Amino acid sequence: MSKRPPAVTPEDRLYRIVEDGLCIGCGLCQAVAGPARVAVRKAKNGELRPHVVGPLDQETVDRIYDVCPGTRLEGLPARLVDEDSRSDLVWGPYHRMLLAHASDPEIRFKGAAGGVLTALALFLLESKRVDFVLHVRAGRLEPTFGESHTSRERDEVLTGAGSRYGPTAPLIDIDRVLDLGLPFAFVGKPCDIAALRNLARHDPRVDDLLHYWLTPVCGGFMPSAGMEDFLQKNEGVGLEAVTAFRYRGHGCPGPTRYELADGRVRELRYTAFWGTDESQWTLPFRCKVCPDGIGEAADIAAADNWPGGAPDPETEDQDPGTNAVIARTASGAALLQAAVEAGYVTLEGEIDPRHMDAIQPHQTRKKLAVRARWDGLAAEGRLVPRSARLRLDALSQTAGAEAYREQFEGMRDRIRRGKANEERPSPLKARPTNGEDRS
Repeated sequence: MSKRPPAVTPEDRLYRIVEDGLCIGCGLCQAVAGPARVAVRKAKNGELRPHVVGPLDQETVDRIYDVCPGTRLEGLPARLVDEDSRSDLVWGPYHRMLLAHASDPEIRFKGAAGGVLTALALFLLESKRVDFVLHVRAGRLEPTFGESHTSRERDEVLTGAGSRYGPTAPLIDIDRVLDLGLPFAFVGKPCDIAALRNLARHDPRVDDLLHYWLTPVCGGFMPSAGMEDFLQKNEGVGLEAVTAFRYRGHGCPGPTRYELADGRVRELRYTAFWGTDESQWTLPFRCKVCPDGIGEAADIAAADNWPGGAPDPETEDQDPGTNAVIARTASGAALLQAAVEAGYVTLEGEIDPRHMDAIQPHQTRKKLAVRARWDGLAAEGRLVPRSARLRLDALSQTAGAEAYREQFEGMRDRIRRGKANEERPSPLKARPTNGEDRS
């Protein structure tokens, strides 16, 4: 496959992020350029993508490239790694690793695993350490999607409990959030956290106002095409027929539950929906080349705690839920301890990076493979993200030459077979995306 000619126009440069499969649909490009120039809407493939709707200049696209989590991903800022920090080649810098769960049984039950992130969000609000929490809840227009929401009350926070595995643009109007001038916490995917760290280099309000950075350890999300295929095969309907969708929660992991316009209600075991092995997951291409599903740029990352990386199908409905928690910064460790002392979080014991390997083996495998995959992108003339403080070269060397060749050639083959291509978004008149109308 011949290399692509260099992009010239601002529109070409912006759309190349999409065409090369690196757009995650976070919405930050709209916030940076302004909705009169770039609007994040559903594209024909069902994904949230930028559409150029007004005059766009090179300087604006330069800034988008500098903040987009598809083109730039970095680990924890060096200033946040202190003398008490420990570090692991795979799992990065941290202060503490431990098992924990929400002390409140309702939060633990509704949460995605042990409810720790929800409990921390509530603690931050109710202790008045922040004025609001920016997080994600189920989309009101399209329930399989997520939408960003600013929560100031307990009930609002609980609407976002449980993971959202659908397309979401949590940063589509981060400029409006920052304009409020109020201290807040953010709960979002690791790539969203990385995007905000990128934005902080351009907008000092991010570090001034965003006091706590919280993330789940993330294995990716299901693109619209995957959800459409699932619904067609199992129900004979499309996305438009879904009136409610819960991916997990109400147990650990809890059932996948959805409601349809004709009144049907379905509940599936989590493993029946996702499968028991990562090879069965339907993921965007961007997630397959992600160097940081483990939330290296966050204050706190919370993971599932299943041996082997997946729940046991025979016992998954009996698990009360426990998070494996990584407190990466001094601020994160202090927050966790304060939440424990205030009765919001219950600790179960200390763990270490090798425990994380055992419960999140897919994260470890991907971390070791990313450098080779990125080199495969480069060999095929694709965009390659910039990175720092993620140790990708050292990880690749640890994996070994044979593993490198396998991943490198596998990526080149994937690209040559068109598995990493995406159409340029075409002009369209779309209804507002989930997340544009927030209370």
